[in-house]
Amino acid sequence: MSNKNARLGVVPGVEVFLEQHLDLVKNRKVGLLTNAAGVDRQQNSVLELFYENPKIELKALFGPEHGLRANAQAGEYVPFSQDEKHNLPVFSLYGQDLKFDSYSGKDLDKTMRVFDTQDQGKIPKKAMLKELEVMIFDLQDVGTRIYTFAATMAYCMKVCAKTGIEFIILDRPNPLNGLDMEGPILEYPKFSSFVGLYPIPIRHAMTLGELALYFHENFLKKKPLLKVISMEGWKRHMWFDETSLPWIPPSPNMPNFKTAMVYPGQILFEGTNVSEGRGTTRPFEVFGAPWIDGDLLKKRLHELDLPGVEFQKSEFTPTFSKYQSEFCSGCHIYVTDRNIYKPLFTTLHIISVILDLYPKKFFFHEDYFDKVMGTHKVREDIEQGRQAADIIHAFDDEIREFAERRQPYLLYS
Repeated sequence: MSNKNARLGVVPGVEVFLEQHLDLVKNRKVGLLTNAAGVDRQQNSVLELFYENPKIELKALFGPEHGLRANAQAGEYVPFSQDEKHNLPVFSLYGQDLKFDSYSGKDLDKTMRVFDTQDQGKIPKKAMLKELEVMIFDLQDVGTRIYTFAATMAYCMKVCAKTGIEFIILDRPNPLNGLDMEGPILEYPKFSSFVGLYPIPIRHAMTLGELALYFHENFLKKKPLLKVISMEGWKRHMWFDETSLPWIPPSPNMPNFKTAMVYPGQILFEGTNVSEGRGTTRPFEVFGAPWIDGDLLKKRLHELDLPGVEFQKSEFTPTFSKYQSEFCSGCHIYVTDRNIYKPLFTTLHIISVILDLYPKKFFFHEDYFDKVMGTHKVREDIEQGRQAADIIHAFDDEIREFAERRQPYLLYS
């Protein structure tokens, strides 16, 4: 990039592509997979930038879970649609084959637990790609294996390999930095699903571009023509608020960067009967249930003196999802030092305390919890009363081995 165009902060892959790599799409028909979080540093939509560029022949749009506008709730069917403004088809990669009879906020979490363990309705059909020569992928990930954009990326890579379509990724930051990893490596293929496709840790510390290279080399038998357009200026130690990039919610329950910080641990509540805060203004930051005493829970959690985190009593009434319209009590999790806070370590302690306090009330949705965790061992260890710290440290060797395996695919220092 020329000095006159160089600016402070991280330059996302889309800007590098538009300034340096338009030759990759010259005289070629393009499909774009993105959502509302696909913006440049001035918050210009990637869709608008592509549509208005005379050198890009945009033929189709694709939307991941939550849709092109990132406004659909988790578990909510996203149908095929037509973008009237741009006169382009919008193909859904979250449920195009399924026709749910009805939706209610109360049933969404149940639908999600069933639907997200399958690949049905999430893999592009060849008919969607018939006019395309290049598929461009630009989504903002949140740095957690369970978030489904990495699986959508891998499914698209597989289909592009079969159809001979080039797959180009416009890279974006891992908002949780590219150094800190946590959690078990998914047991593959037994626990492979849409909420965890390949054997990586829950907190993987890689960008989607790096993951694509890792998946491409290690798990795709037929390999697509893959090109990753790297960012400029991103360093592995960076958290998202150090990039100067705007945070645009990539999904309805990821409203801010604070949510992303707690998500790698708090997502585990989706596999339990404790509300993870969906249907509130602080999803994943608050958690609770009608049968929890928030004062008692706060007291027990503070006795643990967990690193980098504090808790306050929270009372809330979800407008949808678990315990819709029911009064819940629990806690609000506050990260006080993100450099020592360990989200998965913290949430496993929380779950252990809740199980100890309410053994007849608390339960796991076993299949879904195990799919999210990537193993059955963690749930069984918790049920058997094993200490949360011991559960986490049992994965230390796996994390070290993964750190070595991923090294050849890292694009940033």
